[in-house]
Amino acid sequence: MPLKIICLEEHVSDPSLGKAAQAATVAAFPYFADLNSRYSDDPDAPGQLPALQPGRQAARLAAAPAAERIAAMDANGIDVQVLSYSDLTQLVPPGAAQDLARDANDRMAATIGDHPTRLAGFCTLPWQDPDAAVQEIERAAHELGLYGCMLSGHPGEDALIDDARYAPVLAALEALRMPLYIHPGPLLPAVQRPYYAGFDKEVSARFSLMGWGWHLEAGIQVVRLILSGALDRHPGLRLISGHWGEMVPFFLQRMDDMMPSEVTGLSRTISRTYRDQVSVTPSGMLNLPHFRFIHEVLGAERIMMSVDYPYLTMRGARAWLEVLPIDEDERAAIAHGNAKALLRL
Repeated sequence: MPLKIICLEEHVSDPSLGKAAQAATVAAFPYFADLNSRYSDDPDAPGQLPALQPGRQAARLAAAPAAERIAAMDANGIDVQVLSYSDLTQLVPPGAAQDLARDANDRMAATIGDHPTRLAGFCTLPWQDPDAAVQEIERAAHELGLYGCMLSGHPGEDALIDDARYAPVLAALEALRMPLYIHPGPLLPAVQRPYYAGFDKEVSARFSLMGWGWHLEAGIQVVRLILSGALDRHPGLRLISGHWGEMVPFFLQRMDDMMPSEVTGLSRTISRTYRDQVSVTPSGMLNLPHFRFIHEVLGAERIMMSVDYPYLTMRGARAWLEVLPIDEDERAAIAHGNAKALLRL
């Protein structure tokens, strides 16, 4: 029987939400507009599997009809995609955010309803209003059949996800057994300017975003959820972290050594908490050395597949997974079993 593959970080765009969020993103993070100012990624460049898509092509594919997406999945041997919006809903003016998130989630659910064996989805939330976010989580779970939530970037202008204002959101996700996928987004401006600016504008933009910075910030949000005690208080909450855990797994032992439980006051070590409540995906970073390390540190039961389409192509993803040096039970778990169990697909 062919290996079934479920991919968990595969993006779509919504016309209304995307337009509002894009304008707000460029206004809040001007360096975001410097991406592709003098360079466009080439999906046919040698050695890239999967390959980066040019920005305009990725935007077109994110908005393409589901039939075109499914045809691409078929061509590349991908059975199911779990859809998500990477738009920064939290930047939309508060008065509009709730309606835009609600309508976008409705449209995603309708698309999934037309292709229930091929597509699933994560909801987006109006983080500006935590009470409204809780209501949307409940609606997404009970009425729309969405399986989790994606947060792109930090949820508030001046706050990361461990801020006390978001505790009700975490509690609602835990109660409904909906995992939270913490996806990268533009850095806090107070961090970006001194640490990442000062180079050629294309270099600074990429260094701030997908070249380094936003991965580090996404990983820090996971670590802060641990250190704040949020995962102790919500032991049923499950997190998903892309790009092999956004650098965090590579420092778990160091954090345990430097911040033991006697220092943190937590009920578990940092690494134990991480292994208990965080799963990781490659987000298209399909290289064997990364996989070997994550497999050894976290185990196959904490790895799920993702390609990060359409920002990357799906080309080569199936072949990479099929030849990983692991046994067939682990291969099946990574390809689809862990996702089915976590999301209750």
